Amino acid sequence: MNSRSNQREKCEKIPTGTKEWADHNVNCIKGCFNNCRYCYALLMAKRFGRATNNTWKNMIIRDDVVNKQFRKFSGRVMFPSSHDIFDLPDYEQACFSVLENLLKSGNDILVTSKPRLAIIKKIVKDFSDYEQQIQFRFTITSSDDQLLKFWEPNAPRFQERLKSLQYAFKKGYKTSVSIEPFLDFDPKPLVETISPFVTESIWLGMMNYIPRNNVRKADASYYDLIRKNYSEEHLKEIYEIFNNSPKIRWKDSIKTKLKIIS
Repeated sequence: MNSRSNQREKCEKIPTGTKEWADHNVNCIKGCFNNCRYCYALLMAKRFGRATNNTWKNMIIRDDVVNKQFRKFSGRVMFPSSHDIFDLPDYEQACFSVLENLLKSGNDILVTSKPRLAIIKKIVKDFSDYEQQIQFRFTITSSDDQLLKFWEPNAPRFQERLKSLQYAFKKGYKTSVSIEPFLDFDPKPLVETISPFVTESIWLGMMNYIPRNNVRKADASYYDLIRKNYSEEHLKEIYEIFNNSPKIRWKDSIKTKLKIIS
């Protein structure tokens, strides 16, 4: 087999998307109140006519998933992957029911969230018997609340996410952070702030889809700035800064753009 074939075979084996983090994913809500502008799940829902920018935040509970008795999966399960866990009674109850069923079946769970502190405290309290089966992965994309408010309008601001990370860490849980997409031009200060409270990994990734058309004039500056974050030259600089950091992991979005094979 020639070197080109070897390289192609390696590329084909690299997991992408949710498979980078877990072997399975479970969701029990359609839509997401966070209403993040860059949301891939929203993009897919729009493409197939299942939602619009205005309807995505109007969440629908999937009773078939809530009432399901889960088996023990092989490998780790990500929950959730296309919505969040909200401190709104019906949605909170739905998510906690699914999480309980998954844990009782012996599954190892990667709990992914733009975390609300009340929810994290409740998970720690209600599922203390399953601590060894849970790892938290909190999405913290910036320490700048102005950027968070624009890109992730209904998600918690920075301090609440940081406090959630600190709380889970203090309680002895495995913790990790996703900085995907990184919204700050320089993500180093954010990495330095969260790193002491991360026991596992910090994932850096870029925004996969940045529209150029149908962008409101008032919003154009945000889109112009975010494109500068992901220029190949700037990504190479960031890669050089963090490549030897033991906690840093690179999402497929960056590895693909920089042609990194690992």
